[in-house]
Amino acid sequence: MRTPISLRLLTAMPRSGWIALALFALVAWVLVPVAHLALPEGHPLHVSDYFVTLTGKVLCYAVVAVAMDLIWGYAGILSLGHGLFFALGGYAFGMYLMRQIGRDGSYHADLPDFMVFLDWKELPWYWVGSDSFLWALVLVLVVPAAIAWVFGYFAFRSRIKGVYFSIITQALTYAAMLLFFRNETGFGGNNGFTDFKRILGYSITAPETRLVLFGLSALLLMCTLLLGRYLVTSKFGRVLAAIRDAESRVMFIGYNPLHYKLFIWTLSAVLCALAGALYVPQVGIINPGEMSPANSIEIAIWAAVGGRGTLIGPVLGAFTVSLAKSWFTVSFPEYWLFFLGLLFILVTLYLPEGLVGLWRRIRSTRDTTPAAPKAVAKAAHAPASTSTHSTPPDAAAAEGASA
Repeated sequence: MRTPISLRLLTAMPRSGWIALALFALVAWVLVPVAHLALPEGHPLHVSDYFVTLTGKVLCYAVVAVAMDLIWGYAGILSLGHGLFFALGGYAFGMYLMRQIGRDGSYHADLPDFMVFLDWKELPWYWVGSDSFLWALVLVLVVPAAIAWVFGYFAFRSRIKGVYFSIITQALTYAAMLLFFRNETGFGGNNGFTDFKRILGYSITAPETRLVLFGLSALLLMCTLLLGRYLVTSKFGRVLAAIRDAESRVMFIGYNPLHYKLFIWTLSAVLCALAGALYVPQVGIINPGEMSPANSIEIAIWAAVGGRGTLIGPVLGAFTVSLAKSWFTVSFPEYWLFFLGLLFILVTLYLPEGLVGLWRRIRSTRDTTPAAPKAVAKAAHAPASTSTHSTPPDAAAAEGASA
């Protein structure tokens, strides 16, 4: 009998994983809102607007890191263009946010301010329906998925992989960045979208709105981890790992890697787009800089620092690198890129399994260290306690033979 998918989802995660998710949900949905809204400023446990916004932004980064790990850590496909899908999701939802400004913009016109500034007379055809929240969600899901599917289909069918695939994805996001920098494309050019006012009629800067966006980011991360766990522990995940390790053998036994790679590639792009859609209203801006190759490389570094091939590793990597970036770019802005490069080199040379590998190494050392003295003490006491009562093996054998 076929096992229901709900039961398979429940059994995909171990008990410790469910406990960790429950604690995370408790912190994100109960403790942080209470500390932000109920406790006054100046209270030692008060959570500030800055903390809520910063953490919500990093939660979106963590979703992108897990999406990168699904395609890189489990399928062995290194993409250096995931920033494109993240930015496309942000732009698709940014169109809706720009339409919600209405006549509250600088020019008090129905068109977005940048279109008035560029002397546009009407909305382009691809902006039609962008004032609808549901249509914006459709754009967030469909546009990145369609681009990823078309690109992946031709790339995987041509068996492009390794460094060639990485270079092509980097060229793809760079070309998109140059396209979005142009004013005539209708996406704000160099400035992109900003000055958002409302979302679903609520002020986007209200504390309650920020908390809802923060909670949705946490929910998206938990759903991404659950979906990822389900996929990598299923038959699909085992085939995916086999493709990563020996694609030719997988083809020899009758599997077509194209469908597996195409599905995980498109799913990874959609997850990045959803994260981008939640990222934009929290930071208040989206511009072509999000599509820069440097941003996509940084996404790969999150997964490498945390630990590829583990779902929790990219989350740790995204938090570690992003928080370090927030501190470095304020205290030592000119040294951030040097630190990032040094971090990547050190992780590659000394921590190939990332922070998760370091934790496993520490645990194994801690588990074996106490056992060693016990073994030594037992060995030291063993001759004294057994020499007078036990019989040597040879003597026992001789006794048995004579009997």
